[in-house]
Amino acid sequence: MLEIKDRETGEILETIDADSLVGADLRDMTLNGADLRGADLTGANLTSSDLNGACLSNAILVDATLIGAHLKDADLSGANLSRARLGDEHPSRSAMLTGANLEKAKLVGADLRGAEVRYANLKGANLSRADLRGTDFLGSNLCHVTAAKALFIKANLREANLCHADLRDCHLNDANLVRASLHEADLASKTPDGFTVINLANFEGADLSGAKMRSVSAQDTNFRHANLTDVDLTNAILGGAILHRADVSNADFSGVELASVTMEFANFSKARNAVVPSYKKNLR
Repeated sequence: MLEIKDRETGEILETIDADSLVGADLRDMTLNGADLRGADLTGANLTSSDLNGACLSNAILVDATLIGAHLKDADLSGANLSRARLGDEHPSRSAMLTGANLEKAKLVGADLRGAEVRYANLKGANLSRADLRGTDFLGSNLCHVTAAKALFIKANLREANLCHADLRDCHLNDANLVRASLHEADLASKTPDGFTVINLANFEGADLSGAKMRSVSAQDTNFRHANLTDVDLTNAILGGAILHRADVSNADFSGVELASVTMEFANFSKARNAVVPSYKKNLR
């Protein structure tokens, strides 16, 4: 028999008739405030369980199912959620992690489709190959995350902090990054022929200063009022992109075709290697 206790009072919340929580059936349980730090929950089913405020720091949740789980303000710092299922094609069924602490958590290959992860702390987390389509990261801290080859398609990253994030080979198609901070972020590729895709993404007012965006695919992307100072855009594809009033001081546009780029009031005279079409030079 295993007892799951409250992290503060020590009150017994649930008694499990098993010798281990590996593969345990913990569906629909009331475990808010539970002390599960360091617990091995590999393959456990926590569907629709209440884990608000629970302590799961350094817990092992590899291959666990947390669809519909409530994890508001939960402590998941250092937890291993590799290949865990927290998302669903229907956002109403996805997990809720608003205010959760996921600092240095491992979410490699995890499914967080449509999950609510607002104002959460994911500093230094590993999101490599994670499925984050439609995930809501509003105002969250993703500084220094490793998210190579992750899918952020239609994700909400409005006002999120992604400074120094490793976003190489990611798909950020149609993502919302309005006023997000991507200072010194890496949106290039791990391979010579690879590239990150940010087509149709909204970077209005975002801080991309010093970002690595070599060969990025940014077709029809909105960079209005964005800070693109010192950005490396070598060989980037910017067809249909909007750079209205963007700050491109010292940005490198080597090999970039600017014919279809909207560049009114952008300071291209201060950019590097920008070949501005003659009919647009009066807009510099």
